[in-house]
Amino acid sequence: MRKTFILSVSVLAIFLSGSRLEAKIVLPKVIGHNMVLQRHKDVAIWGSAAKGETVTVSFAGQQKQTVAAADGKWEVKLSPMEASEQPRDMVIAASDTIRLHNILVGEVWLCSGQSNMEYAMRKNSKLFDKVRGSHPATDDLQTANNPNIRIFLVRRKYMAPDSTHQGWDVAAGTPLRDFSAAGYFCAKELYAKLHVPVGMISSAVPGSRIEPWIEKKQLEVSPKLKDGTTLKPLTNDGGDAGKFYETMIRPVIPFTLSGVFWYQGESACFLNETIRYAYKFKTLVNSWRADWKDASLPFYFVQIAPYAYSAAKDVRPHTTENLPEFWESQALALKLPNTGMAVITDLVDSVADLHPGYKWEVGRRLALLALNKTYGMKDIVCNGPIYNGIKIVRDKIEVGFTNTGSGLASRDGKPLTWFSIAGADGKFYPADAVIRNNKVVVASPSVKHPVKVRFGWNEAAQSNFINKEGLPAAPFRSDNPWENVFE
Repeated sequence: MRKTFILSVSVLAIFLSGSRLEAKIVLPKVIGHNMVLQRHKDVAIWGSAAKGETVTVSFAGQQKQTVAAADGKWEVKLSPMEASEQPRDMVIAASDTIRLHNILVGEVWLCSGQSNMEYAMRKNSKLFDKVRGSHPATDDLQTANNPNIRIFLVRRKYMAPDSTHQGWDVAAGTPLRDFSAAGYFCAKELYAKLHVPVGMISSAVPGSRIEPWIEKKQLEVSPKLKDGTTLKPLTNDGGDAGKFYETMIRPVIPFTLSGVFWYQGESACFLNETIRYAYKFKTLVNSWRADWKDASLPFYFVQIAPYAYSAAKDVRPHTTENLPEFWESQALALKLPNTGMAVITDLVDSVADLHPGYKWEVGRRLALLALNKTYGMKDIVCNGPIYNGIKIVRDKIEVGFTNTGSGLASRDGKPLTWFSIAGADGKFYPADAVIRNNKVVVASPSVKHPVKVRFGWNEAAQSNFINKEGLPAAPFRSDNPWENVFE
Protein backbone atom coordinates (compact mmCIF):
# COMPACT_ATOMS: atom_id res chain seq x y z
CA MET A 1 0.00 0.00 0.00
CA ARG A 2 2.85 2.36 0.92
CA LYS A 3 4.45 1.94 -2.53
CA THR A 4 1.08 2.48 -4.22
CA PHE A 5 0.54 5.71 -2.26
CA ILE A 6 3.98 7.03 -3.15
CA LEU A 7 3.41 6.22 -6.82
CA SER A 8 0.05 7.99 -6.77
CA VAL A 9 1.58 11.09 -5.21
CA SER A 10 4.31 11.04 -7.86
CA VAL A 11 1.79 10.78 -10.65
CA LEU A 12 -0.25 13.63 -9.13
CA ALA A 13 2.88 15.78 -8.88
CA ILE A 14 3.71 15.14 -12.51
CA PHE A 15 0.12 15.96 -13.52
CA LEU A 16 0.13 19.20 -11.55
CA SER A 17 3.53 20.10 -12.95
CA GLY A 18 2.21 19.53 -16.46
CA SER A 19 -0.80 21.73 -15.72
CA ARG A 20 1.47 24.51 -14.58
CA LEU A 21 3.52 24.16 -17.74
CA GLU A 22 0.38 24.44 -19.84
CA ALA A 23 -0.61 27.56 -17.93
CA LYS A 24 2.58 29.44 -18.72
CA ILE A 25 2.36 32.64 -20.67
CA VAL A 26 3.43 32.30 -24.30
CA LEU A 27 4.37 35.40 -26.29
CA PRO A 28 4.73 35.79 -30.06
CA LYS A 29 8.29 36.10 -31.29
CA VAL A 30 7.89 39.79 -32.14
CA ILE A 31 7.17 40.73 -28.51
CA GLY A 32 10.47 40.53 -26.67
CA HIS A 33 13.53 42.18 -25.22
CA ASN A 34 14.87 45.29 -26.99
CA MET A 35 11.67 46.01 -28.93
CA VAL A 36 10.36 49.43 -29.86
CA LEU A 37 6.71 50.22 -29.20
CA GLN A 38 4.76 52.65 -31.36
CA ARG A 39 4.16 56.08 -29.84
CA HIS A 40 0.85 58.00 -29.97
CA LYS A 41 -1.26 54.89 -30.69
CA ASP A 42 -2.89 52.13 -28.67
CA VAL A 43 -0.23 49.41 -28.47
CA ALA A 44 -1.25 45.77 -28.83
CA ILE A 45 0.39 43.21 -26.51
CA TRP A 46 -0.86 39.66 -26.93
CA GLY A 47 -0.15 35.98 -26.39
CA SER A 48 -1.66 32.87 -24.83
CA ALA A 49 -2.12 31.46 -21.34
CA ALA A 50 -4.41 29.00 -19.58
CA LYS A 51 -8.11 29.35 -20.28
CA GLY A 52 -9.73 31.84 -17.91
CA GLU A 53 -6.44 33.02 -16.45
CA THR A 54 -6.04 36.70 -15.58
CA VAL A 55 -3.12 38.28 -17.40
CA THR A 56 -1.63 41.59 -16.29
CA VAL A 57 0.69 43.72 -18.45
CA SER A 58 2.65 46.49 -16.75
CA PHE A 59 4.74 49.06 -18.60
CA ALA A 60 5.66 52.73 -18.24
CA GLY A 61 3.28 53.32 -15.34
CA GLN A 62 0.39 51.53 -17.00
CA GLN A 63 -1.21 48.29 -15.85
CA LYS A 64 -3.67 46.52 -18.13
CA GLN A 65 -5.56 43.32 -17.35
CA THR A 66 -7.50 40.81 -19.36
CA VAL A 67 -8.69 37.22 -19.12
CA ALA A 68 -7.48 34.48 -21.47
CA ALA A 69 -10.29 33.23 -23.72
CA ALA A 70 -11.44 29.65 -24.11
CA ASP A 71 -8.66 29.00 -26.60
CA GLY A 72 -6.10 30.61 -24.30
CA LYS A 73 -5.60 33.73 -26.39
CA TRP A 74 -5.42 37.14 -24.76
CA GLU A 75 -4.67 40.71 -25.82
CA VAL A 76 -4.43 44.07 -24.10
CA LYS A 77 -3.97 47.57 -25.45
CA LEU A 78 -1.56 49.92 -23.76
CA SER A 79 -2.75 53.51 -23.92
CA PRO A 80 -0.89 55.89 -26.26
CA MET A 81 2.57 56.89 -25.02
CA GLU A 82 5.09 59.58 -25.80
CA ALA A 83 8.41 58.61 -27.36
CA SER A 84 11.07 57.57 -24.88
CA GLU A 85 14.74 56.64 -25.23
CA GLN A 86 14.74 55.41 -21.63
CA PRO A 87 15.15 51.61 -21.58
CA ARG A 88 12.32 50.18 -19.49
CA ASP A 89 11.04 46.75 -18.52
CA MET A 90 7.65 45.27 -19.31
CA VAL A 91 6.20 42.76 -16.87
CA ILE A 92 3.59 40.25 -18.06
CA ALA A 93 2.14 38.21 -15.21
CA ALA A 94 -0.34 35.39 -14.78
CA SER A 95 0.47 32.13 -12.97
CA ASP A 96 4.04 32.89 -14.02
CA THR A 97 5.83 36.13 -14.83
CA ILE A 98 7.82 37.30 -17.86
CA ARG A 99 10.02 40.37 -17.63
CA LEU A 100 11.10 41.94 -20.92
CA HIS A 101 14.07 44.31 -20.81
CA ASN A 102 15.38 47.39 -22.63
CA ILE A 103 12.15 48.51 -24.30
CA LEU A 104 11.86 51.91 -26.02
CA VAL A 105 8.93 53.90 -27.41
CA GLY A 106 9.10 55.59 -30.81
CA GLU A 107 8.23 54.82 -34.42
CA VAL A 108 7.77 51.29 -35.80
CA TRP A 109 7.68 50.36 -39.50
CA LEU A 110 7.36 47.10 -41.42
CA CYS A 111 9.40 46.69 -44.61
CA SER A 112 8.49 43.84 -46.95
CA GLY A 113 8.81 42.58 -50.52
CA GLN A 114 11.26 40.50 -52.49
CA SER A 115 15.02 40.40 -53.03
CA ASN A 116 15.72 44.11 -53.36
CA MET A 117 14.08 44.70 -49.98
CA GLU A 118 15.74 41.62 -48.50
CA TYR A 119 19.12 42.82 -49.92
CA ALA A 120 21.27 42.61 -46.80
CA MET A 121 23.65 45.10 -45.27
CA ARG A 122 26.55 42.72 -45.80
CA LYS A 123 25.98 43.00 -49.58
CA ASN A 124 25.54 46.75 -49.38
CA SER A 125 28.87 47.03 -47.56
CA LYS A 126 30.67 45.60 -50.61
CA LEU A 127 29.32 48.51 -52.69
CA PHE A 128 30.37 51.24 -50.30
CA ASP A 129 32.68 52.82 -52.91
CA LYS A 130 29.64 53.61 -55.09
CA VAL A 131 28.73 57.27 -54.86
CA ARG A 132 25.24 57.85 -56.26
CA GLY A 133 22.65 59.37 -54.01
CA SER A 134 23.28 60.61 -50.48
CA HIS A 135 26.40 58.54 -49.94
CA PRO A 136 27.04 57.83 -46.24
CA ALA A 137 30.31 59.12 -44.81
CA THR A 138 31.25 55.71 -43.44
CA ASP A 139 30.30 52.09 -43.97
CA ASP A 140 27.44 51.67 -41.51
CA LEU A 141 28.06 47.96 -41.16
CA GLN A 142 31.35 48.86 -39.49
CA THR A 143 30.29 51.98 -37.60
CA ALA A 144 26.58 51.70 -36.74
CA ASN A 145 26.17 52.07 -32.98
CA ASN A 146 22.90 53.84 -32.29
CA PRO A 147 21.02 52.04 -29.47
CA ASN A 148 17.84 53.88 -30.46
CA ILE A 149 17.52 52.06 -33.80
CA ARG A 150 16.24 48.52 -33.30
CA ILE A 151 15.67 45.79 -35.88
CA PHE A 152 13.58 42.63 -36.04
CA LEU A 153 14.27 40.19 -38.88
CA VAL A 154 11.36 37.88 -39.69
CA ARG A 155 12.73 34.43 -40.51
CA ARG A 156 10.00 32.23 -41.90
CA LYS A 157 11.20 29.04 -40.17
CA TYR A 158 11.91 30.67 -36.83
CA MET A 159 8.78 32.58 -35.89
CA ALA A 160 7.40 30.08 -33.38
CA PRO A 161 7.22 31.45 -29.83
CA ASP A 162 10.08 30.48 -27.53
CA SER A 163 11.17 31.15 -23.97
CA THR A 164 14.13 33.40 -24.84
CA HIS A 165 12.08 36.36 -26.13
CA GLN A 166 15.07 37.28 -28.29
CA GLY A 167 14.34 38.61 -31.76
CA TRP A 168 14.82 42.34 -31.59
CA ASP A 169 18.37 43.67 -31.75
CA VAL A 170 20.16 46.99 -31.72
CA ALA A 171 21.00 47.83 -35.35
CA ALA A 172 24.71 47.11 -35.06
CA GLY A 173 27.28 44.35 -35.45
CA THR A 174 26.34 40.81 -36.43
CA PRO A 175 22.52 41.24 -36.34
CA LEU A 176 22.77 44.12 -38.81
CA ARG A 177 24.71 42.04 -41.36
CA ASP A 178 21.61 40.09 -42.44
CA PHE A 179 19.12 42.93 -42.15
CA SER A 180 17.52 44.78 -45.07
CA ALA A 181 19.84 47.57 -46.22
CA ALA A 182 16.94 49.66 -47.54
CA GLY A 183 15.09 49.13 -44.26
CA TYR A 184 18.07 50.10 -42.12
CA PHE A 185 18.90 53.26 -44.07
CA CYS A 186 15.24 54.24 -43.96
CA ALA A 187 15.29 53.87 -40.18
CA LYS A 188 18.54 55.84 -39.97
CA GLU A 189 17.03 58.76 -41.91
CA LEU A 190 13.85 58.71 -39.83
CA TYR A 191 15.87 58.86 -36.61
CA ALA A 192 18.02 61.69 -37.93
CA LYS A 193 14.93 63.81 -38.61
CA LEU A 194 12.56 62.71 -35.82
CA HIS A 195 15.05 62.17 -32.97
CA VAL A 196 12.96 59.36 -31.48
CA PRO A 197 13.65 55.61 -31.32
CA VAL A 198 12.90 53.74 -34.53
CA GLY A 199 12.03 50.05 -34.80
CA MET A 200 12.19 48.38 -38.23
CA ILE A 201 10.69 44.96 -38.91
CA SER A 202 11.93 43.28 -42.10
CA SER A 203 9.88 40.52 -43.70
CA ALA A 204 11.04 39.86 -47.27
CA VAL A 205 11.81 36.84 -49.47
CA PRO A 206 14.01 36.86 -52.60
CA GLY A 207 12.17 36.04 -55.81
CA SER A 208 8.73 36.20 -54.21
CA ARG A 209 5.67 37.21 -56.17
CA ILE A 210 3.01 39.37 -54.55
CA GLU A 211 0.44 36.57 -54.15
CA PRO A 212 2.27 34.80 -51.27
CA TRP A 213 2.09 38.01 -49.23
CA ILE A 214 -1.72 38.15 -49.41
CA GLU A 215 -4.09 35.94 -47.46
CA LYS A 216 -5.46 33.45 -49.99
CA LYS A 217 -9.14 34.21 -49.43
CA GLN A 218 -8.46 37.89 -50.18
CA LEU A 219 -7.37 36.98 -53.73
CA GLU A 220 -10.54 35.03 -54.48
CA VAL A 221 -12.06 38.12 -56.07
CA SER A 222 -12.84 39.25 -59.62
CA PRO A 223 -12.01 42.97 -59.82
CA LYS A 224 -14.47 45.10 -61.74
CA LEU A 225 -13.11 48.02 -63.74
CA LYS A 226 -14.88 51.36 -64.01
CA ASP A 227 -15.87 50.58 -67.59
CA GLY A 228 -17.75 47.50 -66.39
CA THR A 229 -15.16 44.94 -67.45
CA THR A 230 -14.70 42.14 -64.92
CA LEU A 231 -11.32 40.47 -64.58
CA LYS A 232 -10.82 36.81 -63.79
CA PRO A 233 -10.29 35.99 -60.11
CA LEU A 234 -6.84 37.07 -58.98
CA THR A 235 -6.21 33.57 -57.59
CA ASN A 236 -6.21 32.31 -61.21
CA ASP A 237 -2.62 33.51 -61.46
CA GLY A 238 -1.41 31.02 -58.86
CA GLY A 239 1.75 32.13 -57.14
CA ASP A 240 1.35 30.20 -53.86
CA ALA A 241 -1.26 32.59 -52.51
CA GLY A 242 -0.86 33.24 -48.81
CA LYS A 243 2.36 31.23 -48.37
CA PHE A 244 4.45 33.99 -46.81
CA TYR A 245 1.47 35.81 -45.37
CA GLU A 246 0.82 32.85 -43.07
CA THR A 247 4.43 32.39 -41.97
CA MET A 248 5.87 35.92 -42.12
CA ILE A 249 3.03 38.46 -41.82
CA ARG A 250 0.38 36.84 -39.64
CA PRO A 251 2.91 36.26 -36.81
CA VAL A 252 3.50 40.02 -36.49
CA ILE A 253 -0.18 41.02 -36.60
CA PRO A 254 -1.33 43.10 -34.68
CA PHE A 255 2.03 44.57 -33.56
CA THR A 256 1.31 48.29 -33.66
CA LEU A 257 2.92 50.04 -36.63
CA SER A 258 3.35 53.53 -38.00
CA GLY A 259 3.24 52.16 -41.56
CA VAL A 260 4.61 49.86 -44.25
CA PHE A 261 7.43 50.13 -46.80
CA TRP A 262 7.08 47.83 -49.84
CA TYR A 263 9.70 46.97 -52.49
CA GLN A 264 8.58 44.20 -54.83
CA GLY A 265 7.54 43.63 -58.44
CA GLU A 266 10.42 42.22 -60.48
CA SER A 267 8.84 38.75 -60.45
CA ALA A 268 5.55 40.22 -61.72
CA CYS A 269 7.33 42.13 -64.47
CA PHE A 270 8.88 38.88 -65.67
CA LEU A 271 5.28 37.66 -66.00
CA ASN A 272 4.31 40.75 -68.05
CA GLU A 273 1.69 41.76 -65.49
CA THR A 274 0.00 45.15 -65.64
CA ILE A 275 -3.53 45.91 -64.47
CA ARG A 276 -3.83 42.61 -62.61
CA TYR A 277 -0.79 43.50 -60.53
CA ALA A 278 -2.34 46.86 -59.71
CA TYR A 279 -5.38 45.10 -58.28
CA LYS A 280 -3.25 42.61 -56.37
CA PHE A 281 -1.29 45.42 -54.77
CA LYS A 282 -4.52 47.22 -53.95
CA THR A 283 -5.76 43.98 -52.34
CA LEU A 284 -2.57 43.67 -50.30
CA VAL A 285 -2.82 47.25 -49.07
CA ASN A 286 -6.49 47.03 -48.15
CA SER A 287 -6.23 43.58 -46.54
CA TRP A 288 -3.19 44.48 -44.44
CA ARG A 289 -4.91 47.66 -43.32
CA ALA A 290 -7.88 45.54 -42.27
CA ASP A 291 -5.59 43.10 -40.44
CA TRP A 292 -4.04 45.93 -38.45
CA LYS A 293 -7.45 47.59 -37.99
CA ASP A 294 -6.06 50.81 -39.39
CA ALA A 295 -7.77 52.00 -42.58
CA SER A 296 -5.28 54.83 -43.00
CA LEU A 297 -2.09 52.81 -42.42
CA PRO A 298 0.54 54.43 -44.71
CA PHE A 299 2.00 52.35 -47.57
CA TYR A 300 5.07 53.71 -49.29
CA PHE A 301 6.56 51.67 -52.12
CA VAL A 302 9.49 51.58 -54.52
CA GLN A 303 8.92 51.68 -58.27
CA ILE A 304 11.33 48.99 -59.45
CA ALA A 305 14.58 49.88 -61.21
CA PRO A 306 15.46 49.79 -64.93
CA TYR A 307 16.43 46.29 -66.08
CA ALA A 308 16.83 44.53 -69.43
CA TYR A 309 13.83 42.21 -69.20
CA SER A 310 13.78 41.99 -73.01
CA ALA A 311 17.15 40.21 -72.90
CA ALA A 312 16.01 37.64 -70.36
CA LYS A 313 15.78 34.00 -71.41
CA ASP A 314 12.29 33.43 -70.16
CA VAL A 315 9.20 31.46 -71.13
CA ARG A 316 7.44 34.76 -71.85
CA PRO A 317 8.81 37.09 -74.51
CA HIS A 318 9.46 40.65 -73.34
CA THR A 319 9.73 43.94 -75.15
CA THR A 320 11.49 47.08 -74.03
CA GLU A 321 8.08 48.49 -73.08
CA ASN A 322 6.99 45.76 -70.67
CA LEU A 323 8.79 47.40 -67.75
CA PRO A 324 7.30 50.87 -68.38
CA GLU A 325 3.87 49.25 -68.54
CA PHE A 326 4.58 47.65 -65.17
CA TRP A 327 5.81 50.98 -63.77
CA GLU A 328 2.45 52.35 -64.86
CA SER A 329 0.60 49.61 -62.98
CA GLN A 330 2.61 50.34 -59.84
CA ALA A 331 1.86 54.05 -60.07
CA LEU A 332 -1.89 53.32 -60.07
CA ALA A 333 -1.54 52.60 -56.34
CA LEU A 334 -1.10 56.34 -55.84
CA LYS A 335 -4.87 56.57 -56.31
CA LEU A 336 -5.22 54.85 -52.91
CA PRO A 337 -5.14 57.11 -49.85
CA ASN A 338 -1.96 57.40 -47.77
CA THR A 339 0.38 55.94 -50.37
CA GLY A 340 3.60 57.23 -51.90
CA MET A 341 6.07 56.04 -54.53
CA ALA A 342 9.87 56.29 -54.54
CA VAL A 343 11.31 56.48 -58.06
CA ILE A 344 14.83 55.04 -58.49
CA THR A 345 15.48 55.17 -62.26
CA ASP A 346 18.76 56.98 -61.55
CA LEU A 347 20.18 54.40 -59.16
CA VAL A 348 21.39 51.83 -61.69
CA ASP A 349 24.90 51.23 -63.00
CA SER A 350 23.91 48.47 -65.43
CA VAL A 351 20.52 47.38 -66.75
CA ALA A 352 21.89 43.84 -66.62
CA ASP A 353 21.80 43.98 -62.80
CA LEU A 354 18.47 43.02 -61.28
CA HIS A 355 19.77 43.97 -57.83
CA PRO A 356 21.37 47.40 -58.10
CA GLY A 357 23.10 48.88 -55.08
CA TYR A 358 22.60 52.33 -53.61
CA LYS A 359 20.20 50.97 -51.02
CA TRP A 360 21.21 53.88 -48.77
CA GLU A 361 19.47 56.18 -51.25
CA VAL A 362 16.47 53.86 -51.68
CA GLY A 363 16.01 53.89 -47.91
CA ARG A 364 16.40 57.65 -47.75
CA ARG A 365 13.75 58.20 -50.43
CA LEU A 366 11.30 55.94 -48.64
CA ALA A 367 11.97 57.90 -45.47
CA LEU A 368 11.33 61.19 -47.30
CA LEU A 369 7.83 59.95 -48.14
CA ALA A 370 7.14 59.14 -44.50
CA LEU A 371 8.61 62.39 -43.22
CA ASN A 372 6.49 64.48 -45.57
CA LYS A 373 3.26 62.51 -45.61
CA THR A 374 3.10 60.77 -42.22
CA TYR A 375 5.02 63.19 -40.02
CA GLY A 376 3.83 66.38 -41.68
CA MET A 377 7.23 67.80 -42.60
CA LYS A 378 5.91 69.57 -45.67
CA ASP A 379 9.15 71.46 -46.19
CA ILE A 380 10.76 68.13 -47.14
CA VAL A 381 10.34 67.38 -50.87
CA CYS A 382 9.59 63.68 -51.05
CA ASN A 383 9.05 63.01 -54.78
CA GLY A 384 10.40 63.88 -58.16
CA PRO A 385 8.08 65.32 -60.84
CA ILE A 386 4.88 63.35 -61.52
CA TYR A 387 2.86 63.77 -64.72
CA ASN A 388 -0.20 65.97 -64.37
CA GLY A 389 -1.65 66.41 -67.85
CA ILE A 390 -0.85 67.94 -71.24
CA LYS A 391 -1.84 70.94 -73.32
CA ILE A 392 -1.38 70.88 -77.09
CA VAL A 393 -0.08 74.19 -78.42
CA ARG A 394 0.14 74.06 -82.24
CA ASP A 395 3.07 71.73 -83.04
CA LYS A 396 4.17 71.30 -79.44
CA ILE A 397 2.94 69.61 -76.28
CA GLU A 398 3.16 71.36 -72.94
CA VAL A 399 3.43 68.89 -70.06
CA GLY A 400 2.48 69.78 -66.50
CA PHE A 401 3.79 68.14 -63.32
CA THR A 402 3.16 67.93 -59.61
CA ASN A 403 5.97 67.50 -57.07
CA THR A 404 8.15 70.02 -58.84
CA GLY A 405 9.84 71.01 -55.57
CA SER A 406 11.77 74.24 -55.99
CA GLY A 407 11.70 73.81 -59.76
CA LEU A 408 12.23 71.43 -62.66
CA ALA A 409 15.81 70.79 -63.74
CA SER A 410 18.26 68.72 -65.75
CA ARG A 411 20.62 66.69 -63.58
CA ASP A 412 23.62 67.29 -65.84
CA GLY A 413 22.59 70.62 -67.38
CA LYS A 414 22.11 68.97 -70.77
CA PRO A 415 18.82 68.73 -72.76
CA LEU A 416 16.20 66.50 -71.16
CA THR A 417 16.29 62.89 -72.33
CA TRP A 418 13.82 60.07 -73.02
CA PHE A 419 10.85 62.16 -74.20
CA SER A 420 8.90 61.11 -77.30
CA ILE A 421 5.70 62.28 -79.00
CA ALA A 422 3.21 60.93 -81.52
CA GLY A 423 0.46 62.21 -83.78
CA ALA A 424 -2.89 60.63 -84.50
CA ASP A 425 -1.18 57.65 -86.16
CA GLY A 426 0.31 56.60 -82.82
CA LYS A 427 3.89 56.45 -84.09
CA PHE A 428 6.28 57.82 -81.49
CA TYR A 429 9.43 59.76 -82.32
CA PRO A 430 12.21 61.05 -80.05
CA ALA A 431 11.45 64.62 -79.08
CA ASP A 432 13.26 67.71 -77.91
CA ALA A 433 12.17 68.74 -74.43
CA VAL A 434 12.85 72.04 -72.70
CA ILE A 435 11.82 73.40 -69.33
CA ARG A 436 9.71 76.53 -69.59
CA ASN A 437 7.72 78.15 -66.77
CA ASN A 438 8.11 75.01 -64.64
CA LYS A 439 6.60 72.87 -67.38
CA VAL A 440 8.21 70.80 -70.11
CA VAL A 441 7.57 71.75 -73.73
CA VAL A 442 8.06 68.84 -76.12
CA ALA A 443 8.35 68.90 -79.93
CA SER A 444 9.71 66.89 -82.86
CA PRO A 445 10.17 67.85 -86.52
CA SER A 446 8.81 64.38 -87.35
CA VAL A 447 5.42 65.13 -85.74
CA LYS A 448 3.56 68.19 -87.04
CA HIS A 449 0.39 67.65 -85.05
CA PRO A 450 1.30 65.89 -81.79
CA VAL A 451 -1.40 64.42 -79.56
CA LYS A 452 0.50 62.08 -77.21
CA VAL A 453 3.68 62.22 -75.18
CA ARG A 454 5.72 59.62 -73.35
CA PHE A 455 8.61 59.91 -70.96
CA GLY A 456 11.06 57.20 -69.95
CA TRP A 457 9.08 54.66 -71.92
CA ASN A 458 11.83 52.09 -72.20
CA GLU A 459 13.23 49.54 -69.76
CA ALA A 460 16.68 51.16 -70.06
CA ALA A 461 15.48 54.73 -69.49
CA GLN A 462 17.63 56.62 -66.98
CA SER A 463 16.72 60.20 -67.70
CA ASN A 464 18.37 63.38 -66.45
CA PHE A 465 14.95 64.94 -65.75
CA ILE A 466 14.65 65.83 -62.05
CA ASN A 467 13.44 68.51 -59.69
CA LYS A 468 16.03 70.79 -58.09
CA GLU A 469 16.04 68.57 -55.01
CA GLY A 470 17.61 65.87 -57.18
CA LEU A 471 14.67 63.46 -57.27
CA PRO A 472 13.97 61.86 -60.67
CA ALA A 473 10.73 62.23 -62.62
CA ALA A 474 8.45 59.20 -62.78
CA PRO A 475 8.02 57.57 -66.23
CA PHE A 476 4.60 58.10 -67.83
CA ARG A 477 2.53 58.08 -71.01
CA SER A 478 -0.29 60.52 -71.61
CA ASP A 479 -2.28 57.73 -73.30
CA ASN A 480 -2.42 55.53 -70.19
CA PRO A 481 -5.21 53.01 -70.93
CA TRP A 482 -5.81 52.24 -67.25
CA GLU A 483 -5.96 55.76 -65.85
CA ASN A 484 -9.76 56.00 -65.93
CA VAL A 485 -10.71 52.36 -65.37
CA PHE A 486 -8.79 51.44 -62.22
CA GLU A 487 -10.79 51.70 -59.03
